[in-house]
Order: sequence, then C-alpha cells, then structure tokens
Amino acid sequence: MNLLSSKTKLYLILICLQLTFIPKINAAQQPNILLIISDDAGYHDFGFHGSKTMKTPNLDKLAKQGMLFKQAYVTAAVCGPSRAGLFTGKYQQRFGFEENNVPGYMSESGLTGDEMGLPLSELTVADHLKQLGYTTGLTGKWHLGDHDKYHPMRRGFDHFYGFRTGSRSYYAYDKNELNSRQNERMELGFKNFKEHKGYLTEALVADTSQFITNAVQTKQPFFAVLSFSAVHAPMQAKPEDLAQFPNLSGTRKILAAMNLNMDQQLGLLFNKLKQLNIADNTLVVFVNDNGGPTDQNNSNNYPLSGTKANHLEGGIRVPMLMRWPEKLSANTRFEYPVSTLDLMPTFLSVAGANLSEFAHLDGVNLIPYLKAPTQKKAQARPHKTLYWKKENRAAIRDMDWKLLRFPDRPPELYNLANDEAEQVNLAHQQPKIVKQLYKKLFDWELTLERPLWQLKRKFEGAAMDRMDKFRDHQPD
Repeated sequence: MNLLSSKTKLYLILICLQLTFIPKINAAQQPNILLIISDDAGYHDFGFHGSKTMKTPNLDKLAKQGMLFKQAYVTAAVCGPSRAGLFTGKYQQRFGFEENNVPGYMSESGLTGDEMGLPLSELTVADHLKQLGYTTGLTGKWHLGDHDKYHPMRRGFDHFYGFRTGSRSYYAYDKNELNSRQNERMELGFKNFKEHKGYLTEALVADTSQFITNAVQTKQPFFAVLSFSAVHAPMQAKPEDLAQFPNLSGTRKILAAMNLNMDQQLGLLFNKLKQLNIADNTLVVFVNDNGGPTDQNNSNNYPLSGTKANHLEGGIRVPMLMRWPEKLSANTRFEYPVSTLDLMPTFLSVAGANLSEFAHLDGVNLIPYLKAPTQKKAQARPHKTLYWKKENRAAIRDMDWKLLRFPDRPPELYNLANDEAEQVNLAHQQPKIVKQLYKKLFDWELTLERPLWQLKRKFEGAAMDRMDKFRDHQPD
C-alpha cells in the first residue's frame, strides 16, 4: 500500500532539493552543539533564579560560566508545540501545529491519533545540521508524533534513544504495562524497543554522553539534544535524592529530588566534555520547554504569574542559559527578550550555514547580539514583537507592552518593563494601545495556516480555571 500522498511526495522531493544546496565548511571550524531541554520546570526552581530550596549547583555553575537570559520565551505554553517551534525556527501555527499536544484529547473535526505530528513538509534543525557535516542525536522525549513517519530518525537525527510520546515512568515497564503503553516504550534507533535500566534521567544522560564520545572518536562535530522528561509527571524520585530534602514534604519534595538528580547528571555530562577536551568548542544551551504546571508538580514560577498552558509570563517565559567559552563572555546576562525560535538560526550560523537562505525563519541568529559591547548589535533587541496563539486565546508582546486575549473575559494589558508579574492591568487606561496591539495580533494571525487539529472545547475551560487558580506565586 502506498502510505504517502502525492502532496507529501512533492514535499519530500522539495526538501531533498533544498538540502542539496546547503554549503559545507571545514569540520575543524565547526563547534559542537549540545542542547539540553528540561520539562515542566518552574521558573524559580533553580539556584540561578533565586531558589533557596532547590539544589542545582551544576546549572548554577553553568550560568556563571556563560550567559543567563532574563527574558527567554518559548512559542507555546505546552510541550509539543513548543518543541515544534524550536526545531523548525518557525511559529508552529504557520504550518497548522496549533498549541495542543499530539496525540491528545482532540476534536474529531481535524487530524487525530497517528496522523498528528510535525508535518513532513517542515525541515528540522537536525536536517540542516546533518547536511552541514554534523552527526545528530536526540535522547529522551520526542513528542512530535507517535507514528513511524514522524520518527526522529526520519526528521534529521542519526541517533535516537528515548520515547516518542510526552511522558512515561522513570522506571522500566513490565510486559503487562508495555502492552497498554506502547507509545511510551523506550526505543534505541528505529523500532528497537528495549526498556532502560535504573532511573530514566540517568539513562538519558548516559546515552548522550556515549553519543558525544562516539562523535569525538570519529572526529565529527555533533548536534546532541538531551530532551529530559524531568521534571514532568509522573512524580517519581530516587530515595537517596528524596533524603536530601528533609524539610520538604509531598509533591514539592519529590520535585526537588527529581530536579537534584537532573542537575547531578548534568554535572557528569559537563565533566565528560572536559575529559574529551571539547568543552571550549562546544556551544551548550539549557532551556525549559514551558512554564511549570503548579497543579501537577508543585513547581514555582515566581516572580511570574501563571503556569503551563496559559499565556501569562509564567506559562511562556522560561529559564535559559548559554555557554560557549571561545566566543561568549562568562557570567553575563542578556536583558532583552529572546525566543527559542532563535536557536535554529543561531545553531545554523555557528555551523557555517548561509543565513540568507533561511529568511523564511521567524527566529534570528543571537550571536551578534551576545558578543562584546563593541559589537553594533550587542545588547540590542533581537525582537520587537513576539506572538502566541492557542485557538481563541492569544498574546502579543510589542516592545514592553503585552496584550492577552481571552475567550471568556476582556483583554488585559501590561507593561512588562515595570510589571513582569502582570499585576496591574492597564487595558482601561490605555485603550489606544489595546486597539493597536489587537490589530497587530490579528494581522499576524492572517498569515497562519488553519489548525490541523484542535482540543475538545471543554479543556479550554479547564485551562482558564488553572490560570485563575495558580495565577500568583510566592518565593520559597
């Protein structure tokens, strides 16, 4: 049976033609790239963001060795769409990937089940880096389609060890559990299903370390994506990690232990870069995929309002660090808004691609903005305007003004320059700005593809209830 439509075949032909003309450069000039994605972590739940409860010494050290981004944004307030924007460098709504996870509790008016995933028409950053001579690997969570046609190794990755869906147990499933959780199976390569041993976070770091070691031994620059499930539910921690937090209890204690284990394992991975003598020529980025879901894992997004699944700052502004000793100054902060849309063009640029061929991307190469103050673009704004949309809900940030549009209440307007916690709604005082931003947001929406799927309507009500219930956070 022919499983590909004629339209899909045409897309694949065009992709192959596009990749053919990407220039390559000398591998010795290319830095390695390590992208680390944590899952559902709270904005405040790191020492480098002021937490006195969480123990994250290795990430705190990474922050001092590199750059901390004070206003880093994802393109969606939930996992899958956020990754779709990151891996393509485009607002995911431009290709119909509405801000809903796949597969999920979807309306039957659009694609469902195995048909849901990152459209085959879209190239990933791994597709491009592979053509530039990189060996590419993804370890951990994929969440961009369960079907074989969406498999990471069919989306630019040479290596995959992880699971296709959005979450799974931190411990191996038995045979009975695997029968009912087939899309959560651990997979090495393509359809080689084999459960891991021990604790999942540790298994993922060990695999990433081995992938990097193999790349160094074969003298290839690497693009390694370590896509944690930590600290996403289910809330499962090792007893020895729980013992490190005797003053905590309940879910918060489990979260702290899971966070600690992730940090400890990252310390081992950073040491591996040193042992292989590649730390100075490796661009390391740490970022979270969306705001912390306080109702699920007791995460804390202080000082921001909101949580995962809404467009308040706590749902879309995330921790982000970058270290590249050969190019970027240590112990620095970048104050202006950036987006995970920027990671793809940044990675392509440092790998030697001609960015004039990627004008269709929505992100920008961050490196010129991050270098020494003598550079023209240093500490300038990479973006004047950023957008978010989930069906009727949407948000726009234009300079320091932010407008939020809701389905069940009037719009809200905030000046983030002096109100990052979104406490003072200025919509009634600034009707002209509300009107301008409403129009600008709608003009952007006119450029988007119709959603390929939508969540059942009742879940929109649940999302609004979550926003209202967990709007404010207190420091620990």
